[in-house]
Amino acid sequence: GFCTNLLLSQTPKDILAQTNNGTEILCELKKEHAGVYWYRWSQERQNFEFLVFSNLLGKTTYGANISQDKFSVHGASSRNSYSLHISHLHTSDNGTYYCSVSQSSQLLLGSGTRLGVVDVLPLPPRTTQAPRTKKPMRHVTKSKATGKKGACNPLVWLPLTASIMVLLLSLVPTAYRLHRLRRRLWLRIHRQ
Repeated sequence: GFCTNLLLSQTPKDILAQTNNGTEILCELKKEHAGVYWYRWSQERQNFEFLVFSNLLGKTTYGANISQDKFSVHGASSRNSYSLHISHLHTSDNGTYYCSVSQSSQLLLGSGTRLGVVDVLPLPPRTTQAPRTKKPMRHVTKSKATGKKGACNPLVWLPLTASIMVLLLSLVPTAYRLHRLRRRLWLRIHRQ
């Protein structure tokens, strides 16, 4: 199973970068580990792809069809901080990137970093001062449930949702039989 975990923290949360440039994602670990895995979830392709693994000695193993020129992992001397460098960015690099460690035969995922690659970066907002209004500003705060860390990844919820749907669909014939029995009983009572 894949679960996001408080033992791994990723920064930044979101990156908007320009085509052909490079970017970097930082992963900090709060526990001993044998090495760090990096994955990408692509919303467009609906797949979870293994990119690269880097062990404590700095040896890297790349996933199938993953370019070594594009991805590289750098670890700090303290061995509790790793960064994933992505170069020659393209729109196909869009997705959510996760650092991960293996613990008790499951992969613990970081909080995730959403990367968006665009041809032209949006212009920064102008610094002209807006006219002041006396109307109070409404602040929207995220609920504790949505901002809670440690929640399981969507990949865990998909099979659960599918199982629930199958269960519900299997109840339809039973409900239909009960309805027919009730109708027969009602007809029998009213005939007498």
